[in-house]
Amino acid sequence: MSEPTVEVIGLNRFVRQLKQLEPDLLDELKAANKDLASSVESEARGLVPTRSGNLASSLRSTGTARSGVVRAGKARVPYAGPIHFGWARRNIAPNPFLWTALDRRRDEVERRYGAELERIAGEVSDRG
Repeated sequence: MSEPTVEVIGLNRFVRQLKQLEPDLLDELKAANKDLASSVESEARGLVPTRSGNLASSLRSTGTARSGVVRAGKARVPYAGPIHFGWARRNIAPNPFLWTALDRRRDEVERRYGAELERIAGEVSDRG
């Protein structure tokens, strides 16, 4: 099973050019990616199975100039992977709560991300 992603063709080139021309706009792109990842994280919080609440509290989102990422698990929550992907030998059925959250927010993420890229590209054009 492959990990679902939202990919923008030419993004690396755009980020390189942005870094050269308008480095201050990179922070805006990072903030947009973080905000969109937070939206998916929020959706995942309602889907994550709970016993103790540790798995839900391990959810976190980050943003860089190239991506937004939502992670689950940490050293004290090593079972995040088996819960999400399943573990046949232990009779743990997959519960892909992160992928489901992304699927539910995909249209919103694509729309908002496209609008943000256009806004930033427009600012570069206006300044140039």
